[in-house]
Amino acid sequence: MGDYGRNYIGSDKQMTNRQAAIKIIKRLSRNGFQALLAGGCVRDMLLGRRAKDYDVATDAAPDDVIKLFRRTLKVGAKFGVVMVLIEDKRVEVATFRTEAGYADGRHPGTVEFAGAAEDASRRDFTINGMFYDPLEKEVIDYVDGQSDLKKGLVRTIGKPAERFGEDYLRMLRAVRFSTQLGFAIERRTFSAICSNAKNITKISGERIAMELEGMLVEPGRSAGVSLLVESGLAEAIFPGFAGEQMKFAIKVLGELRKRVGFALALACLFAGCPTGFAIEKCKVLKLSRSQNRHIKFLLTNQGKLLAEKMTLAELKMLLAEPYFWDLYELQRAIQRAQRKSVAALVNLRKRIKAIGDVELRPKPLLDGHSLIRLGAVPGPGLGQLAQELYIAQLEGNVQTAEQAKRWAQKWLQKHKMIEK
Repeated sequence: MGDYGRNYIGSDKQMTNRQAAIKIIKRLSRNGFQALLAGGCVRDMLLGRRAKDYDVATDAAPDDVIKLFRRTLKVGAKFGVVMVLIEDKRVEVATFRTEAGYADGRHPGTVEFAGAAEDASRRDFTINGMFYDPLEKEVIDYVDGQSDLKKGLVRTIGKPAERFGEDYLRMLRAVRFSTQLGFAIERRTFSAICSNAKNITKISGERIAMELEGMLVEPGRSAGVSLLVESGLAEAIFPGFAGEQMKFAIKVLGELRKRVGFALALACLFAGCPTGFAIEKCKVLKLSRSQNRHIKFLLTNQGKLLAEKMTLAELKMLLAEPYFWDLYELQRAIQRAQRKSVAALVNLRKRIKAIGDVELRPKPLLDGHSLIRLGAVPGPGLGQLAQELYIAQLEGNVQTAEQAKRWAQKWLQKHKMIEK
């Protein structure tokens, strides 16, 4: 263990997550420990996909890891997990372990450190249960994960009912992996999901939302939602959202472009539902205020872009909204799902191009104080005047402060609202 004194890792320019993980593995190996890349990064490497995170599994105890590396975070030391920091990278280093006693269907009651084979057996799916030794360039597979990768199957390690009983979130993870990878869910695994679907409500809304997001932002989202419906997970998460509304949702989701944001995908999911119903159902996901506002804007304004006589002012005000192009994408997907023409949207895009690079939400030429000085009476009438004047400004009918004053005076005369 002669390297315990050398607890500083020199800097590399633009180090990748993979390089950081391998650097950690080399340090652990030099000190007599077994250390391997584990889980999803091995799966993605074998599939030729870019991995997001590179996790390390080792027979080194958490205290050994902490002694070997200068910057660490004890994020889950009692579960054998230590975060090692190298420059701006964070790598999860977990001690090989077994787990038992999942009383709450989410967290293990007891954890015991073990070897690599035992560690593999406690993981969720065979395609996530493999290790890779980057020093020997060798895949270590105790669970036949390589075979399922070739078959394109999502299969639990061990008995499906036991795996899902340990952590009900794994049911949603199975559907997400199926969606992301284009894999089928193995028959017994899917049957266990159907039998346990109602238990997904024991998982926090935030965790459910994370899995749904991973599913809905992917190109295979339509197939993913079909699996949610078939398994009973959709009914458990969103009670009462079924039938024709759900069938329409699957069609709309199938017409979206490849990559979209979570809020747009959720709006498409509820495209055939009243806005109030959608917002109520989304409460279970514990979304942020921004996400709720985003979804509400899209559903509330659904259909507006098809209006043949939309004024220039109305178009500018909609265009100025941060979610405008998501609204456009939602409407396009709805039109295609209904096998209706998108000609109105094509024409709208031409109008937008013709507007050019102008300020969509300019400062009003006259504020409320200026209008009162012209004789307007404070109250609802003043608000109406300000709104109509601003629309005239957006339409281009009023372009200077002087023109705005004359326009306001005529409006006041017409509505007899001048203060006397």
